[in-house]
Amino acid sequence: MTADKPTFAYVTYIHSTPERVWLALTDADLSAQYWGHSNVSDWQAGSTWEHRRLDGSGIADVAGTVLEATPPTRLVVTFGEPGAVPAGGPSTVTFDIERYKDIVRLTVTQENLADAYALHLVSLGWPAVVANLKSLLETGHAMPQAPWEMHADLRAAQMDRRDPA
Repeated sequence: MTADKPTFAYVTYIHSTPERVWLALTDADLSAQYWGHSNVSDWQAGSTWEHRRLDGSGIADVAGTVLEATPPTRLVVTFGEPGAVPAGGPSTVTFDIERYKDIVRLTVTQENLADAYALHLVSLGWPAVVANLKSLLETGHAMPQAPWEMHADLRAAQMDRRDPA
């Protein structure tokens, strides 16, 4: 990590299988249950992917390219505002899924973040998303409140920046 391009990494352990974790990351309907958006792609290297709102608008708040897809152990995507071309290149997110007996270690790493503020935002976002994923896979239900709503003011600012209206 360099001072101008921070990296974020988060690890959790889930009572699940690598196949179920992979499906939760890549299935549009399943990702909608715990993430508040649908992850949409064919998940082939070189393909685009979108993180689409569930309100029927078709708006993707995040989009990118699938750089690597090795089911069920590794997924690497570029991650950023649709259509934006950051001067320092896109941020990338890597999901490493490792089996250990009856559990999975999920490591989420986001690299090439624009600045310290971007690091702050993803430091609030990824733990909330991963906690909701863990809850869904272990109990069959996402949490009763979306954990990222604890930071609704930051989320609203992000959504407003991307709303075409």
